[in-house]
This record gives sequence, C-alpha cells and structure tokens, in this order.
Amino acid sequence: MAGLGAGLILPHVAKAQSFAGFVGHLQARALAAGIPAGIVKAATAHLRPNAKILRLDHHQAEFTLTWAEYSGRILTGTRIATGQDKASEVGPLLAGVTSRYGVSAEPLIGIWGVETNYGANQGGFGVIEALATIAWDRQSRHFTDEAIAALRIVAGGYVPLPRLLGSYAGAMGQPQFMPSVYLSTAVSFSGQGAPDIWNSDADSLASMANYLAKAGWQPGLPSSEPVLVPSTIDAARSGRDNVQTLAYWRGQGVQRLAGAAALDGDTPCALLLPDGAGGEAFLVYENFNAIRRYNPSDFYALAVGALGRAVLSV
Repeated sequence: MAGLGAGLILPHVAKAQSFAGFVGHLQARALAAGIPAGIVKAATAHLRPNAKILRLDHHQAEFTLTWAEYSGRILTGTRIATGQDKASEVGPLLAGVTSRYGVSAEPLIGIWGVETNYGANQGGFGVIEALATIAWDRQSRHFTDEAIAALRIVAGGYVPLPRLLGSYAGAMGQPQFMPSVYLSTAVSFSGQGAPDIWNSDADSLASMANYLAKAGWQPGLPSSEPVLVPSTIDAARSGRDNVQTLAYWRGQGVQRLAGAAALDGDTPCALLLPDGAGGEAFLVYENFNAIRRYNPSDFYALAVGALGRAVLSV
C-alpha cells in the first residue's frame, strides 16, 4: 500500500469503521461542502493509512521533562546563532511586519525558531494523507474537519495538491499552521497572491503576527521575563491564574533584571516557577496568553519568549 515501507505493519486496532469507509465518508462531506468532484477524487482516491504517521502519532514523547531539560533542548547555542543570522537577513522585513501588526519581533522569532528552526524543518508528509490517517485512527471529528479544510485549500487554488506538505499531524509550513488556521489567518504580506507559508519568509512572519494580533497581543507589553525571587518566596502563590500587579510582586521581593521593559506598577502579571522553588523564575504578562493560544503549554510560551530575547539581545 502507498505510504507503507518494507517491513512496516499497521497497528492491530479494531476500528468502528474501515479506512475505505472513512474515505467514503470524507468524500461525501467534501462534496457536500462544495469541493469540486475532480479535486476530491484526485486528493482521496488513492489514500491509504500511512504506517509511519501512525507510529509517530502513537509514540509521541511523554511530557515529563522539567523546564531545565525542555529549555536546554530548545535554547541551544546553534538555534540562537541561526536565529541571529536569520534576524539579520530579514531585518527590514521584520520591522515592516511588526509595524503593520503591532506585534513585537521577539515572539515572531521565537515561534519561528521553536516550530521549524526558522523554516528548515517543515515536514514532508502529504497533509491530506496525514490528516485522513489520524482522523480515521483516532475516529476524530477534529482531524476530519482539518482534512476538509485542506481540501478547501486545494480547491481555492491556494496551493497545488503535490505541494500541500507538512508535519505528520498535518501542521503546515514555517509557522506550522493547521489547514483551518491557514484559511482563517494566513496572509500574503505583499497583498498579492495566495499566502505562501512554505517558501516565503514574508508571508510566514506576517501570518504568525496576524495570528498573535487576533489572539489579543498588546503592543509594548512583553510576554514573559526572567526575574530573581527571594528564597522565602511562597511557591504556592505562583501560577498563571494568580494574577497580581507588578507592584505587588515587587513587594514580595521579586526583582526585575537590568534592561527590562519600563512598565507601570499596576501592570497585571503572574509569577511562574516552572521547576518549583529554587529553579528559574519568570513574570508572565497578558501577552503570554496570546502565545499560549498558539500552543497551550507554559513551557512552549516561556521558550518562545526566551528564544526571541536571546536572538535579539545582540
């Protein structure tokens, strides 16, 4: 079967529906949604469950890393140096994007670097094959809906079917947008043609900025910043949900570092101790939640902020 390498065997999992039956359902939904029959046939007629995708989806890494371990994998010297080269290369473009969307450069560089190493690691799976495989295996309406969105991308002439490539889970391009997010949020920075988040740095950065702007990004406010806390700090007061003012945290002995953004004392923020008392400490602001809309992980949002700061601190 297409997509199955030598020696690969599909997992023996009982399904409520055969793959052929699932594809028939997908085709019927696509036709009902107004997607032309020729595109539906071209995209789905030869679909088979992809064993490599199933293996990757079934064996995702357990999320048991500490912040020190996670950040050590993300905030490498190589990734920071690559980011500095890219930031220098796209400097005028980055300035134009930040000016247009009101989103600072740090989260854009951070997301770009964390998601795809600045576009270098986008994934080479057929998006519709990936989404169909996972939708069938998980019996997932969400992934089925994303497969329909991917068909809309092809039907709309945004991307030819052979170039609709992404991760094993169907995330696409340099920003790793799911198809529905591409349709709702991706933009052409020049205003001409379809958004090309695979090959265009301009469209990729503008699309990420548009995402954060729609998520409520507030200009002039950081997402997070490292701070010093006294050994007597009550760790029970930490966490995203315990939002206080900056003045309150200063009163608790929290010290901001040199070069931190000038902020009013009544600025809302929360204290994060990702590895508990004795580990690194951060103040997180409202923009932290905008990054978490991209990926709902505190570690991810902290890493995005930290990578952006490291790259642009020179």
